[in-house]
Amino acid sequence: MPEVQPRPVRSDCLGPTSGTSSRMASRKTRSKKGKRRKRRRSKNTKTNKSPPYLPPEAEEGNIEYKLKLVNPTQYRFEHLATQLKWRLQEGRGEAVYQIGVEDNGLLVGLSEGDMRASLKTLRRMAEKVGADITLLREREVDYDLERNCRKIAEVLVRKVPDDQQFLDLRVAVLGNVDSGKSTLLGVLTQGELDNGRGRARLNLFRHLHEIQTGRTSSISFEILGFNSKGEVVNYSDSRTAEEICESSSKMITFIDLAGHHKYLKTTIFGLTSYCPDFAMLVVSANTGIVGTTREHLGLAMALKVPIFIVVSKVDLCAKGTVERTVRQLEHVLKLPGCNKVPMVVACPDDAVTAAQQFAQSSSITPIFTLSSVSGENLDLVKVFFNILPPLSNSKEQEELMQQLTEFQVDEIYTVPDVGTVVGGTLYSGVCCEGERLVVGPTDEGRFLKLKVGSIQRNRSACRVLRAGQAATLALGNFDRSLLRKGMVMVSPKMNPTICWQFEAAIVLLFHAKTFRRGFQVTVHVGNIRQTATVDCLHGKEELRTGERAVVCFRFIKHPEYLRVGAKLLFREGVTKGIGHVTSLLPTLQDQNHTHDQNQREVER
Repeated sequence: MPEVQPRPVRSDCLGPTSGTSSRMASRKTRSKKGKRRKRRRSKNTKTNKSPPYLPPEAEEGNIEYKLKLVNPTQYRFEHLATQLKWRLQEGRGEAVYQIGVEDNGLLVGLSEGDMRASLKTLRRMAEKVGADITLLREREVDYDLERNCRKIAEVLVRKVPDDQQFLDLRVAVLGNVDSGKSTLLGVLTQGELDNGRGRARLNLFRHLHEIQTGRTSSISFEILGFNSKGEVVNYSDSRTAEEICESSSKMITFIDLAGHHKYLKTTIFGLTSYCPDFAMLVVSANTGIVGTTREHLGLAMALKVPIFIVVSKVDLCAKGTVERTVRQLEHVLKLPGCNKVPMVVACPDDAVTAAQQFAQSSSITPIFTLSSVSGENLDLVKVFFNILPPLSNSKEQEELMQQLTEFQVDEIYTVPDVGTVVGGTLYSGVCCEGERLVVGPTDEGRFLKLKVGSIQRNRSACRVLRAGQAATLALGNFDRSLLRKGMVMVSPKMNPTICWQFEAAIVLLFHAKTFRRGFQVTVHVGNIRQTATVDCLHGKEELRTGERAVVCFRFIKHPEYLRVGAKLLFREGVTKGIGHVTSLLPTLQDQNHTHDQNQREVER
């Protein structure tokens, strides 16, 4: 008999016991495994609400770890008070105490009773040194699966140092035109919400055309204070800036810069001259990253100014639009050119963490979403400013103060019954009323003698000015026509020299064609802003976008006073570059003759 061949079975006719059942079984297995993984992850997140460790305690700095402060002996209490003084000095008037944390950073936590006793002891320590304490946050520690609740507390201790009036931080405000910069500053400093049509910004404008157009074209300064208990002090409680200064232990000075591309040179001058500690980039939620937003972000990063972002006008658009703008910002910050770590702040706990990590790491970039009309999340920004520590520690500040006096002239005024007044920043040294300095260089390269009259900081009288502080100095009957922006007032002992030519190591950020000898650019170095010619490029004939070189620049109009190592930024049309001054080249014979004359004048 012929062998019977079995008929092939079609795959679509397979019953429930064939291949389909095996696939279904594998899916069930995978889903069970997925559920188990999810349960394991959720269990881990429940048991790891807070990390078991903080970074180990540093000997320097203003952060102190304490496991507990329960009923210390008198000797121990005196030792703790002395330690608090040291931490306050390190933080220039501010210290942060982590209670319930060991020196190696282990989060042990305390029971409710021990925590109350420890906070009571810390309050006694603060009273002894004349400081106030503010409880920033309490966190539960349950990563060890213990049933009893244990907590750690983070406490801010603040005291105005005996040798200064208040702790001052400068924040430059950047962002595209119509992003809500001036309105936000008006709401923060005046204490009243905006009406949706720009009423809050009217007090900030300096010119009639700014009020008419609603666009900032000049640099203006606004102040926001915090007292020793962390409470906001602004114009809602005080009539004058002097009252705000008297009531505040910490002052935030906002430098409101122009957003329109037409006023870019004014914005660059504000960033280079006023030496801001931080930069706040304001982005409108409904328009996103447009106009000069990327350019302002790039300028702050080029000058190495730590930057955080505020997304404004969230009341005008849907939640999805706000989230899209935040995602857009996160994408830009993560690009290779930025390499930032975005951190969205959604609650007071996030604001505390953001302020501390932002000051410790230059890569962290906090992002706030708020409304100046409804006041949504406005308190988070205030918490952030209240806790934000200064970038320089007491040791760096002391080193600058021991150097000879150097004051940068940024603004020049004539005040009735006072005379000539100059505004600017003290780069180094200490300046007192009645001090004799020299100012220059003039167009002829000379330095002229003068005497400092009264000093004012944030519109209130001040007898002594210290390195890093901004102020206005009255010069009496000194001829205003002899002064210009970009000059310096220095101690005669410094024997200041003039500079026509200098070399700088640069990076060409963007240029349409090639950058070569003879090209003219506007150079920004500190408070200096002048056109300079490229005399030569060392080792290269020309430079293209992204390339580096050492370039020799020559000022066109008049000599300047420069320091080796100073940051440099240059531009011309779409051409932009950054770098730093590497050397000052010797001047020509006639300029040397002018220098000799100047030296004789200083000696007389």
